Amino acid sequence: MKKRNFWVILTGVVIGIAALALSALGNPGNMGFCIACFLRDTSGALKLHSAEAVQYVRPEIVGMILGAMIIAMLTKEFKPRGGSSPMTRFVIAIVVMVGALMFLGCPLRMMLRVGGGDLNALIGLVGFIAGIFVGTLWMRGGFTLKRAYAQSMTEGLVIPIVAAVIMALSVFLPALFAASESGPGSMHAPIAIALVVGLVVGGLCQRSRFCTVAASRDAMLFKDFSMLWGFVAVIATTIIGNVILGKFHLSFADQPVAHTDGLWNFLGMALVGWGSVLLGGCPLRQVILAGEGNSDAGITVTGFVVGAAICHNFGLASSGKGPTVNGMIAVVVGFVLLTLIGLFNREKA
Repeated sequence: MKKRNFWVILTGVVIGIAALALSALGNPGNMGFCIACFLRDTSGALKLHSAEAVQYVRPEIVGMILGAMIIAMLTKEFKPRGGSSPMTRFVIAIVVMVGALMFLGCPLRMMLRVGGGDLNALIGLVGFIAGIFVGTLWMRGGFTLKRAYAQSMTEGLVIPIVAAVIMALSVFLPALFAASESGPGSMHAPIAIALVVGLVVGGLCQRSRFCTVAASRDAMLFKDFSMLWGFVAVIATTIIGNVILGKFHLSFADQPVAHTDGLWNFLGMALVGWGSVLLGGCPLRQVILAGEGNSDAGITVTGFVVGAAICHNFGLASSGKGPTVNGMIAVVVGFVLLTLIGLFNREKA
């Protein structure tokens, strides 16, 4: 087995086990990990939106950023870079979050939902792959966000420091933050365990370059199927684990934090897939890159946080009852925005 394949598969298995453990310890069902949901909850805790059911500083996100930073420093891969169309990335990040909250999950949670028997997530998976395919067509057509440039160590440490400060304040001065008393935001594993799990997963994702988008994108563009092994490992591990734990429920209905509108599950994840290709990686990968000192990824993660706030402040996010009209309009607008961004960021032949 190739060394890269080993790290990718190991990362996938650990993510699957960690997600099962975190859900068993208090996280919502099929939401042991979800970058979009966790950033949404953190956005709410920071009082950027007032949706009382989704407000909590998620230690897993902080752990992943710091874990990636630690491993990157130990392996001399912490190399601050940025300046690659940061504001365009910010806008794309908001669009990706609109798609994720239409579906009710990022690509990572989509995989966990598949592993829990949620058939709605299979529809989302088809949409995700379709979106990635569209994104690769733009890449072949010359799409680029231009090159990044070396930056100072201070610039690279901004996101890890901000994440650490928010985590510390939430522990020692919790009154500063909003906190859900019911709903998904009130459901969480113990802080210390969630933080440690995040550190481990963040470190492994940095080491393996794990990316849910790369699993399909690299296969389409380069005939490279290495990352696909990690994708399969996450789903296989969660299926086996859920069957053992008696939590595998094969159905469309009555799935945790999910809705059954197939069209908008498909379109939401298609938007996520397309936007993530343009960004150069999925939401998980952006969090890891931010931990490595990449300020463009830091801007992207900030865009996710702002996007989550916009979704809840303007009624764009779906719920278990289904999508909202505002959310449907926002997804369509998102496709238009990605098209315009694609047209204005092509290199001339």
